[in-house]
Amino acid sequence: MLFNSYEFIFLLLPAVLAGYYLLLPRRWRHGWLALASYVFYGWWDYRFCGLLLLTTTIDYIAGGRIAAARAPASKKRWLTVAVSADLAILGFFKYYDLGAETVNALTQWLGAASGGVPLLHLVLPVGISFYTFQAMSYTIDIYRGQARPARSFIDFACYVSLFPQLVAGPIVRYRELDNQLRQRSHTWAKAGAGITLFVLGLSKKVLLADAVAPMADWGFSQAVLGWAGAWSSLLAYTVQIYFDFSGYSDMAVGLGLLLGFQFPQNFNSPYKSLSITDFWRRWHISLSSWLRDYLYVPLGGNRKGPVRTYINLFLTMLLGGLWHGASWTFVLWGAYHGTLLALERMGGKRGFVWRFPAPVQRVFTFVLVMVGWVLFRSPTLAGVVRMAKGLVGVNGWGATYPLSGTGALNWTALIICLGMVFAARNTWEIRWRPSIWLATVLLALFVLCVATFLVNTSSPFLYFQF
Repeated sequence: MLFNSYEFIFLLLPAVLAGYYLLLPRRWRHGWLALASYVFYGWWDYRFCGLLLLTTTIDYIAGGRIAAARAPASKKRWLTVAVSADLAILGFFKYYDLGAETVNALTQWLGAASGGVPLLHLVLPVGISFYTFQAMSYTIDIYRGQARPARSFIDFACYVSLFPQLVAGPIVRYRELDNQLRQRSHTWAKAGAGITLFVLGLSKKVLLADAVAPMADWGFSQAVLGWAGAWSSLLAYTVQIYFDFSGYSDMAVGLGLLLGFQFPQNFNSPYKSLSITDFWRRWHISLSSWLRDYLYVPLGGNRKGPVRTYINLFLTMLLGGLWHGASWTFVLWGAYHGTLLALERMGGKRGFVWRFPAPVQRVFTFVLVMVGWVLFRSPTLAGVVRMAKGLVGVNGWGATYPLSGTGALNWTALIICLGMVFAARNTWEIRWRPSIWLATVLLALFVLCVATFLVNTSSPFLYFQF
């Protein structure tokens, strides 16, 4: 089910809020949220609800065993069981076919006569990367002594499946919600802030991201692309993915506030960054911090000398790229950012043009990020090569996305998006204060978004594929 759909906005969400606040006693709230979350998830494909429940059960049992164990060896054994099971489930559904294709390609290249590894063409469960990381953080934090076990299975099931951030984050660690699951406040201020963030996030997705999506799709689908078309379509994708994903995160945080939860910030104006290091402090913050605490630091972080630090940065981003998708283009995207981070670390975490004024640093970093999106967006390595040829002008100036008709609206949306990227305040900085003016603006934006549903079919969020 999509946040930007009639089914969610006019059916599920009102039913959830009515049951939560009006119909059910307080002690049933978490069970109600867990049930609603499974309905939300199962709307896409009910069969994968069992997979979500399996992951939840494994980590709940392992977390309890780790907390109860006295011997360090026993704690470590249960942690190994839980993490191995989580990674095995994630690896099978997400990476089996990539591994099989790679083995078969290598076998063919070496001239072996074997029949190869069969492809299963598995359907990727929506959000499996997100809820797997959340469940893993529970057992790891209990093992480290940084979290206590959940009060009940229902509480933990509610945490893992909580529908606002179930399928595309933010990645919320259990220790960040532990106290909130035990006791949290429900105020009009929270509800007002939640509604504000939800409507602003919905507007980012429907009115901005979806409006520039045709430009991006046009460029990345061309067999031959000129310089102008390549850069304009890449620019469109650059703002599309930001407003699509940050819009989802705003909606998730807003829905959490409506239910009394405070989720962590996931975006902090990342395209205003002065360096790639700065970018990864601002983009998908919950993933960046997860990779830092559960991968980079265990690898040794920066504690084992500069060379090992560069290697750890590279490996962390390489695996972070693979986390995003089962494709070698994602691996290369992670390697690209890992290399940039390592090079910046050599210069003291400063950007490559740190001696220049801040606007120059921002534009330079923005272009580096854009170039990386070529790897992220292209479905194949051949697609990367096609786009790269266009970007460097191999095919000349070439055609651009149409300027007339609906194309004019897409170009207008792109200009508005760029203005907001560099000049607008972060939605997280907006402080909700009740006023007729704010209510009028939010109502107008909401009506415009709903009216847009009548014209355009609701499109999935880009990060649903991860």
